[in-house]
Amino acid sequence: MRIRRAVLDAIVEHARADAPLECCGLLLGCGDRIDDSWPARNLKRSPTAFLIDPADHFAAIRAARASGRTVLAAYHSHPAGPATPSPTDVREAHDPALVHVIVSLERGEPAVAAYLIGDEGVVAVPLAPEP
Repeated sequence: MRIRRAVLDAIVEHARADAPLECCGLLLGCGDRIDDSWPARNLKRSPTAFLIDPADHFAAIRAARASGRTVLAAYHSHPAGPATPSPTDVREAHDPALVHVIVSLERGEPAVAAYLIGDEGVVAVPLAPEP
């Protein structure tokens, strides 16, 4: 999956701004290219869990449709954990086609990774930054 460098920078900044709580949001684009981020409110306000505000989710869907794009991925942060899906992330993943992008702040320098989570388990999705 390709992702604009500015989008990566925006989701890392969102993770840093919301730390020590998890941040969350949606990623918009076309095909296999993510070109915009849509920050959302985390209704759980937790350092270890997130729930995207449904109003923010629907706003992202409307914005994507209005611009001929779709919601390709969801993102959230792990302020004190690795950029891998937690058991909760796996249990709460309901759309096997949705890519899950996780930003880890665990080691000071952010790490970002993407996954598909479905019946086959957790599968890493390569992220290719581009201008």
